[in-house]
Amino acid sequence: MPKAKLRAATVGGTADAIETQFYEALQTGDIEKLMSCWADEDDIVCVHPGGPRLIGSASIRAAFEAMFANGTIAARPEHICKVESLTSAMHNVIERIALLTTDGTQEAAVVATNVYQRTAQGWRMVAHHASPGTAPTHAEAHAAPQVLH
Repeated sequence: MPKAKLRAATVGGTADAIETQFYEALQTGDIEKLMSCWADEDDIVCVHPGGPRLIGSASIRAAFEAMFANGTIAARPEHICKVESLTSAMHNVIERIALLTTDGTQEAAVVATNVYQRTAQGWRMVAHHASPGTAPTHAEAHAAPQVLH
């Protein structure tokens, strides 16, 4: 299978900028913006809470298109822990998700790890792995940030 044409970088030169674009795309349901965050590699990986491992841009795109068919995803990253180097970055976040229910809006917490690589096109996501949060995770999402100094 031939690789897709290389895309020009759509935002500035940081993993943080790509992460911001990714969550904006979730909130607006913009599949093109969302997919432009991903690297043009055959082995990119995405795992949604309770879902199977999706490998490659076609399966990742199909999964997000199916989600967007039901509306946008109100996910905001909080409590970000980062490990970064010159060519890669790993961000572990707690995603605060707003859920519309028959009783109104409720919040859920999801623990996600986003992995980025610096490519010829700029920083791109190579993995997004999200897992359901637990009661302590939900409490952590609402807790005040810890001050270490």
